[in-house]
Amino acid sequence: MGQAGMAEAAVRYLRSAGSARPVEPLPRPDLRCVGEDERAPVGPGEFRRVLGNFATGVAVVTSPAAEGESGPAGFACQSFSSLSLDPPLVTFMVGRTSATWPRIARAGVFCVNVLAAHQGALCRGFAVSGADRFAGVAYDAAPCSGSPRLADTLAWIDCTIHAVHTGGDHLIVVGRVDALGTGDEDAAPLLFHKGRFL
Repeated sequence: MGQAGMAEAAVRYLRSAGSARPVEPLPRPDLRCVGEDERAPVGPGEFRRVLGNFATGVAVVTSPAAEGESGPAGFACQSFSSLSLDPPLVTFMVGRTSATWPRIARAGVFCVNVLAAHQGALCRGFAVSGADRFAGVAYDAAPCSGSPRLADTLAWIDCTIHAVHTGGDHLIVVGRVDALGTGDEDAAPLLFHKGRFL
């Protein structure tokens, strides 16, 4: 059962339970910043090495040019995930220092382009800073947001920004899905594992 199947099963279960026993929220944990005199329990190199064993899919998140911008924005992303079936929500994480994120935030909308195995070079192009990432890239406009919908991808998800949360040195962006579709469903996905594409 995939993520969507598990989410659908959870929704069915919660609906079958009825409203007789409302779900009580869990207590919020005490949150605090790590003091400058405290050492992180895990170093960034070791964190990256161990977490690199988790293979992820790869996507390109795009948005149309916001007012005053010269062109569309986009970046390569391996932290994309489905979040909720009802309402349909997805999420991705972006570094707080990203130069592309403010442009997406100003647009208020985005399209997630799920890459196929043959699109490693396309992914690398969207991971480079300071270049015209859309040069020579075929795309059309996603139906709701107008964000670039890249050609030959496995799937596209057209979204409106729903919420943004902080998470350490990253932001957690939640998008409400307005439209979506698939490309060649028989094609293999582009995967990232231990620092390289599979």
